[in-house]
Amino acid sequence: MISISPFKALRPEAQFAKQVASRPYDVLSTREAKVEAEGNPYSFLHITKSEIDLPANIDVHSPEVYQKAKENLDAFISRSVLFSESKPCYYIYQLMMNDRTQTGLVCCSSVTDYEEGLIKKHELTRPEKEQDRINHIKTTGAQTGNVFLAFRDVDEINDILEKGTAKNPIYNFTADDRVQHTVWVISDEKVIDRITEIFKSEVDATYIADGHHRVASAAKVKYVLADNEEAGHFLSTLFPASQLKIMDYNRVVKDLNGLSEEEFFDKLNKNFSVTRVSKAFAPNEPHDFGMYLNHHWYQLAALDGTFSTDPIGILDITILQNNLLEPVLGIKDQRTDTRIDFIGGIRGLSELEDRVNSGEWKVAFSLYPVTIQQLFDIADSNNIMPPKSTWFEPKLRDGLLTHLIA
Repeated sequence: MISISPFKALRPEAQFAKQVASRPYDVLSTREAKVEAEGNPYSFLHITKSEIDLPANIDVHSPEVYQKAKENLDAFISRSVLFSESKPCYYIYQLMMNDRTQTGLVCCSSVTDYEEGLIKKHELTRPEKEQDRINHIKTTGAQTGNVFLAFRDVDEINDILEKGTAKNPIYNFTADDRVQHTVWVISDEKVIDRITEIFKSEVDATYIADGHHRVASAAKVKYVLADNEEAGHFLSTLFPASQLKIMDYNRVVKDLNGLSEEEFFDKLNKNFSVTRVSKAFAPNEPHDFGMYLNHHWYQLAALDGTFSTDPIGILDITILQNNLLEPVLGIKDQRTDTRIDFIGGIRGLSELEDRVNSGEWKVAFSLYPVTIQQLFDIADSNNIMPPKSTWFEPKLRDGLLTHLIA
């Protein structure tokens, strides 16, 4: 069963919360982070993307970058922008986007649970990305990146979250992207103990929705800082499955692999029923795909026999890979092939059109989103999802709640 614990969050004074809160470090390039933080000395990007405060030609993985992050974090604390909670607490974090809310519990999860497979993963990690976060954690003495975990609903936890949100929040603001962020603190010892016990007795697994590299890095830091008890835990927000929505994660491809459009459609017709449609097509059921090519949209319906019923084989991205991307367009590995790019559904189908119409990309594909149950099934079967399969929105903000390990 799952072990979670309250923690003394390092968090902003209420008047600075909106300015401090920043988008996750791994969704922004250095250039984008610099623009976003411009004119805002309180942005947490000065800590998570500290290269923005150094010369433009600096290696973002150099020791100077991590040391600058540490200096900036210390400065935020000394200037009383951030302060440490006086006692270990749990927190409730609610996000609202387009009238849809999702509410989760912020806590520390156990590295041991991750190592023992109770915190389940569905993606591979890259060593260089792990090392970046290891260096950042070791140098700053802080886990600044929040790991997004999901779990199967437990009625009593849902009730606790609902009751907690009826109280006065410590933060409540709407970010520039119109996502509302609201945070409550749970300081009552009885409620804290009960939450801990429920997860220990009733939750048999949690699932990484977003943050595979952050967890993997935390697990390695545990052994680097073996005498530090706090390093055995990592910052996480746990969401009941019913709260979550996975968005589509779409594709664009640079060329038709040397085929003419006529040859391309001949090959396409072997595995898909192809219908030209009058407007941008977003699939409304599994095994349907949208395709944008030469200023026209098409609906592609996978034919019988193009997929299996196992947890990986039934995924639409697997169907697309096995029946179109690899055999027709020659893309064998989506992780490494530079002829393919990935576009989160938050950008809309117009982004697919813009990419293709620019002439830089030849064809685009829209996909039906993976379901949370599919994610659970794959993780439970110890399988790995194809790359860029899930896109979660809205995203947690960095800086509102940080876990100090030093």
